[in-house]
Amino acid sequence: QVQLVESGGGLVQPGGSLKLSCAASGSDFSSYVMVWYRQAPGNERELVARINSASITRYADSVKGRFTISRDNTKRTVYLQMNSLKPEDTAVYYCNAKRPPNDYWGQGTQVTVSS
Repeated sequence: QVQLVESGGGLVQPGGSLKLSCAASGSDFSSYVMVWYRQAPGNERELVARINSASITRYADSVKGRFTISRDNTKRTVYLQMNSLKPEDTAVYYCNAKRPPNDYWGQGTQVTVSS
């Protein structure tokens, strides 16, 4: 069993930055694929960025060049550095841990980009 706790969300002006963290409990964190998703009101949940056990990353086209996902296996934590934020980045951001057949979710953290 893995529990995920996100933090770091908040209100930021357009062009600003935020860094989200997702702390995981349990063992074998390094073997999980870690993914950040987001869901805006009225929209489906979408993949933002993922990082596998070899730290290979993948990003949604909408965030490439602005967001960076990373992980620290010693701290059992995954991060999402978000720069040059836009109003359309406003959403609840969720952390997800995958290792088939297991799939765990955090509770989400709100990110609001507004002047």
